[in-house]
Amino acid sequence: MYLENIVVDAVEPRRLGRFWEEAIGGEKLTDEPDAYETRLTVDGGPTLDLCFQRVPDRPSFPARLHIDLRGAARQADEVARLLGLGASPLDVGQGDAPWVVLADPEGNPCCVMDDRSEYSDTGPIAALPLDSADPDRDALFWSWLTGWVQAPGHPRTLRHPSLRGPLLELCPEPAPKGAGKNRLHLDVRLESGDDPDEVAADIIARGGRAVRHDWGDLPWRVYADPSGNELCVLPARS
Repeated sequence: MYLENIVVDAVEPRRLGRFWEEAIGGEKLTDEPDAYETRLTVDGGPTLDLCFQRVPDRPSFPARLHIDLRGAARQADEVARLLGLGASPLDVGQGDAPWVVLADPEGNPCCVMDDRSEYSDTGPIAALPLDSADPDRDALFWSWLTGWVQAPGHPRTLRHPSLRGPLLELCPEPAPKGAGKNRLHLDVRLESGDDPDEVAADIIARGGRAVRHDWGDLPWRVYADPSGNELCVLPARS
């Protein structure tokens, strides 16, 4: 299995997708009214697709997964560029933090990070912080699920085995996961030879669960990690 997609619910997928495509310098894959996809390829590291799928309404509950963009020494210039693309300042109580919090055109928080050694070779996305009820436990779960390895960081951080590309940071949650679906989630894809039923059993054994939904007959399976964060397991490519 490998991490393939960052999926974002969007009222206007084209508008939001084009914003993020410009933000990360992505390569357009799909441009349709209900779905927009752009690809981030990190030289020598992972390839991640950002997928924007239509939903009827913007979520009202706090985001449990968000995108941190690399600012480094050009942080102020990057903030100005993103504001020009349609982002807006956002106060989430960060106070006098060394990073800058913005909202994308649909209000999803994103941060432009300061210069840190752990962001070396990440590419434009520095990190993917994910809320966790138990970062130690969830780091083991996500490492098994994605093949990413432990990396330096606080509190628990994973990275592609190349040690390039964004960090996946398991962060102590400010509150338990509610009943609503996360506005951003991650997809992993099976590889040839992976047995979907064995993977399903392993997800349950490692503290995850299958998610019952009313989203129609999907060609992939929907689960939640041990902290309740939704994820999808996509079939192997033929």
